[in-house]
Amino acid sequence: MRGASRASYTELRDRLGEVAVGPATSEQIGDQLFAVVRLLDSEHGLRRALSDPGKPAAEKAAVASALLHGKVTGRTEALVVAAVEARWATSGDMVDAIEQLAIEALVLTAQAEDGLDDLEDGLFRFGRVVAAQPELRAALASTSVPADPKDHLLSTLLRGKVTPVTLRLITQMVTHPRGRALSVALDMCASIAARRRQQLIAVVRSAVELTAAQQRRLAGSD
Repeated sequence: MRGASRASYTELRDRLGEVAVGPATSEQIGDQLFAVVRLLDSEHGLRRALSDPGKPAAEKAAVASALLHGKVTGRTEALVVAAVEARWATSGDMVDAIEQLAIEALVLTAQAEDGLDDLEDGLFRFGRVVAAQPELRAALASTSVPADPKDHLLSTLLRGKVTPVTLRLITQMVTHPRGRALSVALDMCASIAARRRQQLIAVVRSAVELTAAQQRRLAGSD
């Protein structure tokens, strides 16, 4: 995403950080946002209507609220409404942003459970397993195999070997690939998790207030 789409996504991510309080809440938001993505991917007319730059933001927000109210939590509804009110370069960018926001929400769940390293490791190891086993890769990528059998296969293979959040993300990427290779989808999830971990590492606390010069050096401007 570039330009207006990137700026809109950044605002959404900030909103998510404000409302995703605690692992249970962030997990629920993530699951519900993934459900919204599946809906918008299957209803092309709805997706175009909600991302149409020619329609007033208030009109699109009203449609989204009417569609989701009572079916998802108020937090999730507010995030989706904010997404349809925002500016996007393409309708695809809007849905991509909601999906990435869903991933961010589950990454926040892992963070709250001190499991970011486990999440990254689990995604990496599963990617290696799939790359080394063509038959497994073909079964997971097959469009003729329904989502439920794939879900069951992943549960059998991974339950107890990766964290629940990792299994949730892998299952989502496998059962709703959105036209991507599994390796690409897993890399996207891992990148979002890595970015979150780097943000945590970059937080610097000081017992005394830093001078202006120290702040500039810390920011890399000196």
